[in-house]
Amino acid sequence: MTAPSNSKQPSIDPLVIAISSRALFDLAESHQVYEEEGLAAYQQYQIARESEPLPPGDAFSLVQKLLRLNEQLEESPVQVILLSRNSADTGLRIFNSIKHYGLDISRAAFSGGESPYRYISAFNSHLFLSTDGADVRRALESGVAAATILPSNKAAAESATLKIAFDGDAVLFSDDSERIYKKDGLEAFTRNEVAAVDEPLSGGPFKPVLAALQQIQMAFPIGESPLRTCLVTARAAPAHERVVKTLRHWNIRIDESLFLGGLDKGEFLRAFDADVFFDDQQGHCDSARNHVATGHVPSGVANDVD
Repeated sequence: MTAPSNSKQPSIDPLVIAISSRALFDLAESHQVYEEEGLAAYQQYQIARESEPLPPGDAFSLVQKLLRLNEQLEESPVQVILLSRNSADTGLRIFNSIKHYGLDISRAAFSGGESPYRYISAFNSHLFLSTDGADVRRALESGVAAATILPSNKAAAESATLKIAFDGDAVLFSDDSERIYKKDGLEAFTRNEVAAVDEPLSGGPFKPVLAALQQIQMAFPIGESPLRTCLVTARAAPAHERVVKTLRHWNIRIDESLFLGGLDKGEFLRAFDADVFFDDQQGHCDSARNHVATGHVPSGVANDVD
């Protein structure tokens, strides 16, 4: 429902999301031509089919719901930027597909075979979504929240409400506490969290994304936001209290919080009906993607490369 025209909405700094063409659309068939027959054959293949819309990719539904937020507010709180290794010539099929599906995406970088990640910061992006893990790592290293979108057979979430779920340590929060757990075990982790209960956790790579989402939520009347957020963490009491106080210190409200104490996250994510879930641990992601669209965040101690 569009807000009444006489209601004064707070100014919103847009949430800028950069997405790779292979996360937005299913380019598996095209990529197979490139792998088996080479660049020239790929170029001919795409040009010959540039009027044929590409099938939706694993992040398509998420992007579609994010852009629908722009239809419900006077300002456009979400901007989506397309990043692609295609040239502008072969990328014409991608833009035609964007037009076919009615997606409000007008800005793009076609890098002609080179990695396009270097344009992420130039577009002032808050978030980068890609199927290329190397590009995602580079984005994280440059200070931009990023996730590798994993293949999933999960259908689009049924709810009209956009629902985004986050892991805690190494995603919303720093991995300082996670490092204690990895090094010294659960008891040492719990002792540390109890002792430091009044010390806010440092922010992780997705803190700015959560803050931007909250600004969008606040532009809607109370109880009418078409966007919900959820924290899904392996933490349990008493380690939960530091998380609650940290979010309070940040002045960030999260709609739902699940403290699972090591239980498998997949069924809970399905119950939340998440459009996407972001987690730093590959094992959790492999489980979650059977239930919801999932983005692996290769940050923190769980992803340290020896």
